[in-house]
Amino acid sequence: MNLIGTSINHHTATIEQREALHLSKNETTEFLSLIRDEYFSDGFVISTCNRTEIFGIPKNPDLNIRSVQEALLNFKKIEGLTRDNFLSFFSCGAVKHILSVISGIDSLILGDSQIHGQMKEAFQLSIDLNFAGTIMRRIFDTALKAGKRSITETGIGEGAVSVSYAAIQVVEKIFSAFENRSALVIGAGETGELAAVHLKDKGIGKITIANRTLAKAEELAHKLHGEILHFDNLKGNLHNFDIIVTATSAPGFIINYDDVKNIVKKRRGNTVCIMDLALPRDVDPRADNFDGVFYHDIDSLGSIIDQNIKKREKAIPVVEEIILEEMQGLFSWYNTLEVVPTIKKIRDFFEEIRLEEVEKIRHKVHEEDLKKLDEMTKRLVGRILHNPTIRLRQIAESGLNYQEVANYTSVITSLFEPQTEDEHIENK
Repeated sequence: MNLIGTSINHHTATIEQREALHLSKNETTEFLSLIRDEYFSDGFVISTCNRTEIFGIPKNPDLNIRSVQEALLNFKKIEGLTRDNFLSFFSCGAVKHILSVISGIDSLILGDSQIHGQMKEAFQLSIDLNFAGTIMRRIFDTALKAGKRSITETGIGEGAVSVSYAAIQVVEKIFSAFENRSALVIGAGETGELAAVHLKDKGIGKITIANRTLAKAEELAHKLHGEILHFDNLKGNLHNFDIIVTATSAPGFIINYDDVKNIVKKRRGNTVCIMDLALPRDVDPRADNFDGVFYHDIDSLGSIIDQNIKKREKAIPVVEEIILEEMQGLFSWYNTLEVVPTIKKIRDFFEEIRLEEVEKIRHKVHEEDLKKLDEMTKRLVGRILHNPTIRLRQIAESGLNYQEVANYTSVITSLFEPQTEDEHIENK
C-alpha cells in the first residue's frame, strides 16, 4: 500500500513550534487543495494543538516525503524547523500510526477523548472535497472502527487525567444530578475555564464566574450563558453555591477558615463541595475539618489522576491488539485488490478457449445440441476454476504482505499471458 505520511507533534516539537504550524479549518482546506494538485491522488490533513499530520497516496510513487514537509513550512511561512522535527511514515507504518492516533495511545494525554472526533472531522473534510478514493475511504473506515473499539472495549479513556475534569468527576460522586445545583468558579484562566466548561457539559443548573479582572469574568460567563459575581462581593455570597471551584493565581488564601465556617453556618447542613485547583492554594485546607464540606486540592486530585493514568496504561496492550486486528483486516482486503484482476484474466483465458472450441462445431450439430454443449462447457470451466479462485482469495486474505501476494499473482498471471506471434510459430 503506497501510503505515506508525516507528522510534527508533541514528541518532536515544542508547543510554540506546534502552534506556529497549526492549520485552521480554512487553512486546512486550502492546504488540501495544494497537496492534491501537487502530490497526492487522495489523502487527509489533521491539525490540533498537539499535532499537524499529512497523509496521502502519492501521484508519483517516487515522491519524497520531504517535499510535503517543505510545502507545509512554506505554506505557513515558518523557518527554523528541521527534518528532526518531523516523523515520516510509510505503508504499514503509516496505517499503524493513524490507528494509534485515533485510538488515543499516541496522544499527549493518554486516551484523549477529543482525538476521535477530530480525526473523524479531518476524514470527512477530505471526503467533502472529493479527496478520498476507495482505498483511502477504507483506511478511514478502519481507523474509525479501531478508535470506537478502543473506547468501548478497553479502559483507555476511563477516569479523569486533568485536574479540572478530575475535580468535576469527584463532584459527580457527591451530587448525583447537576440540573438543580449552582456552581461558582473563581478564576477565569485556563484551569478555571476548563472546569466551568466541564460543569456546563454536565448540565449544571446555574453557573457563576468571579475574577479579579471583571472583563475576563464577563467574557467567560457570556461564553457559558452564566452569571458574574463581582470579586469584592465574593465572601458574602459563598454560601449560595453548592459547588465552589477556585483556580486563581493569588499568593495566599482567598477563602480562609472563618469563611468556610460561615458557609457551613449559613447553609444549615446542606452539603458544599470546594475544589481548590490553584497553586498556591486558594482555600485554607482546614476546610476539610467541617461536616458537610467535601474539600479537595491539587494534591488529592493528583493522586486520583495518577491512579487513572495507571489504569489507562494497562489498557494499551489491549488497544494495540485491536489495532493489529483492524490492520490485518484492512491489508487482507487490500491484497484482494491484487488478485481480482488475476482471477479475471484466468477466467477470460479459459472462456476464450471454450468459445473457440464451441465455435468449431457450431455447424456440425443441431442448434439444440449446441445450446446444451455451451451450457455443459460453461459448467466444466466453472468447476475447473473454482478451487484455484478460492485458493487465490485465501492467499490474499492469509496475512501475507502485499509484495508476497503480488509475487504469487505475477507468476500465475504469466502462465495465462497470450502468446506472441513468434512464440506461437516456435511452438508449432
